[in-house]
Amino acid sequence: MALLKKINQILLLLLILTVCAILYNKVHKAPSALKNDAVDLESPKEMEEEIPVVICAAAGRMGATVAAISSIYSNTEANVLFYIVGLKNTIPHIRKWIENSKLKEIKFKTVEFNPMVLKGKIRQDASRPELLQPLNFVRFYLPLLIQKHEKVIYLDDDIIVQGDIQELYDTKLAPGHAAAFSDDCDLPSTHEMVRSVGMQNTYMGFLDYRKQAIRDLGISPSTCSFNPGVIVANMTEWKNQRLTKQLEKWMQRNVEENLYSSTLGGGVATSPMLIVFHGKHSTINPMWHIRHLGWSPDTRYSEHFLQEAKLLHWNGRYKPWDYPSVHTDLWENWFIPDPSGKFKLTRPDS
Repeated sequence: MALLKKINQILLLLLILTVCAILYNKVHKAPSALKNDAVDLESPKEMEEEIPVVICAAAGRMGATVAAISSIYSNTEANVLFYIVGLKNTIPHIRKWIENSKLKEIKFKTVEFNPMVLKGKIRQDASRPELLQPLNFVRFYLPLLIQKHEKVIYLDDDIIVQGDIQELYDTKLAPGHAAAFSDDCDLPSTHEMVRSVGMQNTYMGFLDYRKQAIRDLGISPSTCSFNPGVIVANMTEWKNQRLTKQLEKWMQRNVEENLYSSTLGGGVATSPMLIVFHGKHSTINPMWHIRHLGWSPDTRYSEHFLQEAKLLHWNGRYKPWDYPSVHTDLWENWFIPDPSGKFKLTRPDS
């Protein structure tokens, strides 16, 4: 009996110790559980890496900016922060447009671009004066405008995005490269379009090889060009290599020596970038920059090809908000009318 009593006492003691251990664990681990719950309650988007997208809002074509933003926002779950760059007189309009439309939920900041930074750096060119607008050169000044991000996407306004912008943001840049572009020879499906409308896709189409300064670069005129309407950029590399200063240098040399003009490749912002980034840029997946949709009102891509594209670009004279233009239905799917009524689409029956 004494032995049985002793066993019972030991079992009772073990039971008491087990209960105490359970209570101890519950009391002392409660703060940790509460902390985890607090993390879980945070918005997933707040925990994700922010994807900064820079796009301009120019007077007379703000509908393009709205359509581009609408297409990006509607096709991603990523944490996108839009930097909308404009001149002082255009920013109030684009802000009201966004805040009074279904885009009011987007995350965005407006950035004022001071055109005085371009003083003495742009050669007057009467053939396509729209290409001399100050906002066309915003891409040269990305690190000065967008300072808190390591990696940035820049997009022209005459685009729509059909893929997830996260995929474009994940583009890998090689060590030492400050930017990634789409090469103009990268997609055989576009070659027929290029030939049919007489476009150039080599450096000869953008730079005047009759000038000694261009020949001294040692770049073959048959080198494939690239289009800077879609850029994935590394801001640290851009600043360390002082690329903005290099671009400004070639702008000033063009003013003095007329090294390139809009009568060549159809743009004055592309040429200095071709010089500065030659042999020092990474490449974007070709399907993330299907371009030339604005070069001719009569030449079209196949509908199947366009459906597969991740990004469409109406570079050229024929914009999808104007008439004539092609594939306007794809662009108009994302257009949001101006609540103020100031911006209107131009259509044959309007």
